[in-house]
Amino acid sequence: MVTASGVRIGWGDLPARVRHAVTDTLGGEVVDAVSQSGGFSPGTADRVRTARGRRAFVKAVSPAQNEHSPNMLRRESQVTAALPPEAPTPAVLGTYDDGDWVALVLTDVEGRHPDTPWRPDQLASVLAALDELTRIPPPAGTPTARDYLESDFTGWHRIRADPPSTLDGWTAANLDDLCRLAERGIVALAGDTLVHADIRADNLLIDPHGTVTVVDWPHACRGPAWLDTLMLLFNVRLHGGRPDLVTVEADRGDLVGVLAGLGGFFADAARHPPPVGLPSLREFQQAQADVVVSWLREISG
Repeated sequence: MVTASGVRIGWGDLPARVRHAVTDTLGGEVVDAVSQSGGFSPGTADRVRTARGRRAFVKAVSPAQNEHSPNMLRRESQVTAALPPEAPTPAVLGTYDDGDWVALVLTDVEGRHPDTPWRPDQLASVLAALDELTRIPPPAGTPTARDYLESDFTGWHRIRADPPSTLDGWTAANLDDLCRLAERGIVALAGDTLVHADIRADNLLIDPHGTVTVVDWPHACRGPAWLDTLMLLFNVRLHGGRPDLVTVEADRGDLVGVLAGLGGFFADAARHPPPVGLPSLREFQQAQADVVVSWLREISG
């Protein structure tokens, strides 16, 4: 199984001005920094500790690592700072942005990613946290899920117009149906609930008491209350589980449509060269496309 990972830089790779900004935020010199695995970012992802024992989580990146990553971190900073204290998210302690380097300093969350394959108890805890998220009002200016995902959901249309030679027989024979399903999925994205829109095991932390924290918020949008739950179940299947769509309180046709839209995005994106600093991204997207197609084949029976 391909894991979500980028080629990270570390705390010691940051320019002095960025490290000084972080130490100013924390009120003391950083004496320990431990890089964290998981997630598609080529920037830093370090748990740091100051000489006085204060802990924090630091993310920092510049266009030299990947041209799109700084704006994603800016977006994550804005969204996370706008979420209320009761949201199951880290708190923003400080930010730095000199137009080149962007850094985000967050509270250090005690916890680890869920086990994969998913354990039933951890899955139940995450489902409860996602239900809690549906009651958090979206920050002002949060885009709709349709605005954010509509272009992605037309991936099957692009594949139909220019099919790759490696396209499997079932997908090739059902491209018209997949396009129609994805079009329904676009319509099904309507809603005004806060949606994380990238729920995966590596974007979740569970502490020893079972409390869940949802991290990495650059893709936040407004959509149907069930969208994050569907993405969670997709991640469960990606890691070998066999979730049933009946457990999601939504119209089955809408769920299948959104699955088809996600599959089209993954399959289309996987055809492109890997972005700078993210060498395994396309392989991971292809693995996700394969899971969606296998699920849709089962559903179509």
